[in-house]
Amino acid sequence: MARAAAPQGASSGKKEAAHLPLGGAPEAVRNLMAARERLLGLDASDLSALAVRLREVDGTDNFSHIGGASAYAFSVASAAAEAAFEGKPLFEVISKRPSPSYLPVPLGNVLGGGKHAGPGSPDIQEFLVASLGAPDILSAIKGNLAVHREVRKLIEANDPLFSGGKGDEGAWAPRMKDEEALETVSRAVEKVSRELGFKVGFGLDIAASSLWNEKRKVYDYARKGKALSTDEQIGYVLDLIEKYGLFFVEDPLHEEDFEGFAELTRRARGARIIGDDIFVTQLARLKAGIRTGAATGVIMKVNQVGTLYEALLFAEAAHKQGWWVVASHRSGDTWDPHLAHIAVGAGAQLIKCGVLGGERMSKLAELIRLAESDPSLRLVRL
Repeated sequence: MARAAAPQGASSGKKEAAHLPLGGAPEAVRNLMAARERLLGLDASDLSALAVRLREVDGTDNFSHIGGASAYAFSVASAAAEAAFEGKPLFEVISKRPSPSYLPVPLGNVLGGGKHAGPGSPDIQEFLVASLGAPDILSAIKGNLAVHREVRKLIEANDPLFSGGKGDEGAWAPRMKDEEALETVSRAVEKVSRELGFKVGFGLDIAASSLWNEKRKVYDYARKGKALSTDEQIGYVLDLIEKYGLFFVEDPLHEEDFEGFAELTRRARGARIIGDDIFVTQLARLKAGIRTGAATGVIMKVNQVGTLYEALLFAEAAHKQGWWVVASHRSGDTWDPHLAHIAVGAGAQLIKCGVLGGERMSKLAELIRLAESDPSLRLVRL
């Protein structure tokens, strides 16, 4: 027996699976229970058959009948039950690789803006850090926590009235412009890297779809009173990569701009260009991105596509291109620790799961437990 809880995103792509049907959770439960006879008796070890049956039961192209949350919870809980039956960790049961050999580097949000924070916060949605040079998973987690603490100190030095408010992923949510936030996190990263003796990387999730004004065809940085054309946005991101030594830039352009993504990817040096809203864990959209060279990494969120099997196919296709896979939480997440196993099983280079907060720490604590139970699982080198 096993159980799983589905997360929900505040910042979501237009093409991702519907979280719930129009009637909400009660309707999702009714519709799923009405199909219970078609689900009972399936082989829980056959993730493909589970995915096919859930698609058949739902009957829509985006899980708007039973809800992507139901598909997520059912498929993940089924795999977890199979793992318990076999006496193996979940990551071994779901892995498409002969033997998972590494743990992903934790990536976390230390300062937030956009849809994750309130008025007066930066336009850029997430200021991210990852302990790229850490020797082990515990050191990597401690490194991210140290940056989080240092960022607060720097915010308070700039604003003595800062209340300590956080966004919905546990990142600080100060009243700051983008430039102030960039300088603050950059300084914190440099200080912590120096003190700990290993490199902490600095990245961004710009969440550009939330800035894109379709009518005016500009990126509207409303909180700093500036609008940028697509060419200007590409130039702005390239300048940020160079100035702050960014290793990771997620969603730098809006979700339908495959050509803009491709141009930025060709010109970016030293940073991975990562697609989330543009791909939404959908294999067809990933294939379009591969054809155009639209990125060098993907965000994998199981509930964007609905089933665990389809998410793993998506990750494997990205790996074949040499792209990074980033297994990710959602802003509205739960206590559920399964993301840690999904990340390891999918061979993800990074796990984006926050820095602190119970629903974030549950994934990090599970990674520590995996490292303790299997010493052969080493932190990946990026």
